[in-house]
Amino acid sequence: MAEIGGRIYKVGQRVEKWCAVCDELRGHIVASINVRGHVTRVSCPICGTRGPFKNGNSSAARSAGSQEAQPYDWTHTYRVKQLLNHPSYGLGEVVAVIDSKKIDVLFADRIRRMVQGRESVLKQQVN
Repeated sequence: MAEIGGRIYKVGQRVEKWCAVCDELRGHIVASINVRGHVTRVSCPICGTRGPFKNGNSSAARSAGSQEAQPYDWTHTYRVKQLLNHPSYGLGEVVAVIDSKKIDVLFADRIRRMVQGRESVLKQQVN
């Protein structure tokens, strides 16, 4: 476990870092922690780049110019890099669209597979 800005991180969790390949601030996955408990390497879930982590690059909040997160709704469809706010998991970023019904979302604790584009229950009951 590593502590950054009062928060303790473990391998596999999300931390904010500037991605040089994607050319933007985004959530990265903690790949390694040294014996002192500091995050040393992170991996970008979008481009796959694995690189060093410097403590000054962390940010608890997105930059002021970034897009707003919309509430998660399993009937909507999402695209890569879109932000969503899940009632249980909090702020997340879509990192992959698996198919028309599944997406991978990077939350603070880990990547989670979520559903998308499902018909509402009311529509199914009427038919």
